[in-house]
Amino acid sequence: MSFVKLEICDEIAVITIDRQKALNALNKQVLNNLENVFKSIDVNQVRVVILTGAGKKAFVAGADISEMHKMNFMEGKEFSKYGNGIFRRIELLSIPVIAAVNGFALGGGNELAMSCDIRICSENALFGQPETCLGIIPGFGGTQRLSRVIGSLSKAKELIYTGKTIGAQEALRIGLVSAVYKQEDLLERALEMARNIADNAPIAVKHAKYAINYGREMFMKDALDIEAIEFAQCFETADQVEGMDAFLTKRTDRNFMNK
Repeated sequence: MSFVKLEICDEIAVITIDRQKALNALNKQVLNNLENVFKSIDVNQVRVVILTGAGKKAFVAGADISEMHKMNFMEGKEFSKYGNGIFRRIELLSIPVIAAVNGFALGGGNELAMSCDIRICSENALFGQPETCLGIIPGFGGTQRLSRVIGSLSKAKELIYTGKTIGAQEALRIGLVSAVYKQEDLLERALEMARNIADNAPIAVKHAKYAINYGREMFMKDALDIEAIEFAQCFETADQVEGMDAFLTKRTDRNFMNK
């Protein structure tokens, strides 16, 4: 049985974590299903991925505590490395991934959302890293990504040390998400955003994502060198010729071929 569903339509993939009885919590099987689904995506055909959770209560409520509570040192280390490997795969996927957060995004759920390029959420969304309340720390990248995502080390430390949760509007205020929608509109808004991205030159989007992801881990001088290389590589593509020709001839029917 797979707890992760994949639907592809018009160059957009929708991945749904469906373990509703456990609020879509991440156990080893869910993580394995998630890894396999992301591995199966053909990035030459799919241009954007949307990741969401089944039901109205949760995106992902966290890692499965019932599976973790008797882990020893080595088991905990391997579980953390396994989850981090999958989330890093999502983060570095060459095409954009949009997290449509519909409810709880706690612990591993918030960490999963942060591994995506863009996060939007429903009005009932709740975010947090409550691991210290359980006697552990975030183990799937939360101690590293949270401050990078929201741009505030102080706020990230506050959220991790206190373990408190925040609602959708606070998540929007601190930059954890970029938009808040009514729950019934969330997936359609995610699809609308995905279509807007998919309408642009896919090779250009890939180069932009690469430059952003790798550049942010470098000193500015080196990051700008990365940008220059990715910028230059666009001029070897058919999509660059098509995009600029459409602009100069005032055509609206751009035919990007992803090459």
